Amino acid sequence: MELFFRKYGQGEPLIIIHGLYGSSDNWVSIGKKLAENFEIFIIDQRNHGKSPHSSDHNYTVLKNDLKEFMDEHSIEKAILLGHSMGGKTAMFFAAENPERVSKLIVADISPRSYKTTNANQLLSHTAIIRAMYNLDFYGINSRQEIDDILSKSIPENRIRQFLLKNIKRTEKNEYSWRINIKAIKNELVNIMAGLNEDQQRITKFSVLFIKGENSEYILDEDRKTIAKIFPFAFIKTIPNAGHWLHAEQPELFLKEINNFILE
Repeated sequence: MELFFRKYGQGEPLIIIHGLYGSSDNWVSIGKKLAENFEIFIIDQRNHGKSPHSSDHNYTVLKNDLKEFMDEHSIEKAILLGHSMGGKTAMFFAAENPERVSKLIVADISPRSYKTTNANQLLSHTAIIRAMYNLDFYGINSRQEIDDILSKSIPENRIRQFLLKNIKRTEKNEYSWRINIKAIKNELVNIMAGLNEDQQRITKFSVLFIKGENSEYILDEDRKTIAKIFPFAFIKTIPNAGHWLHAEQPELFLKEINNFILE
């Protein structure tokens, strides 16, 4: 699959992989800062941003998309920076292609599975996707109307504003989702999948996990899973930040990345 991407800077390749509902557009400011020292590639994963849509959306196809992208752009080895779902894509890719990774940075996601019915993340995403999927755009004339409708199911304004970045105009000048919400809805359980901690042990490159202090995506009990799969991983916490830590605390986020990759 030919993924849309943005490219900045020169030097060692560094690939940024966004999370669920995200796109390369969300990472431009971070990418341009990192481009002072690296050749930055920010990709749109399938079913997101300006990349093609597909009925398949799981880590087998996502990691293969990343490998195909690196092959097409003659990137033999790269630093990978992935957030949330993008972090999982990077981890699955790294587990299968360790020789293609020089360093791995995982932003606010654990290698574990989030499939269990009592997982807050699965319940939260299920509610968000249901609200997006059930939204009828017929007769809607403004983004404010969309926001008002979504607010009935998604009370958090910050999340709604993030989701609204996925709104586009069709050729008929009607509103529509840019994201392939049907595929995401059908594949949500697979998006929540985790690495097999009993089979994986990755030691060929340095790994940094960055956690948002107020986020529940990396819990204390996840440290054991991280250590089992990535025995030499570092875990850093960004204060006063939630799951979208790169947007909430960009300077602190960049500082942790630069301390790790420029050491």
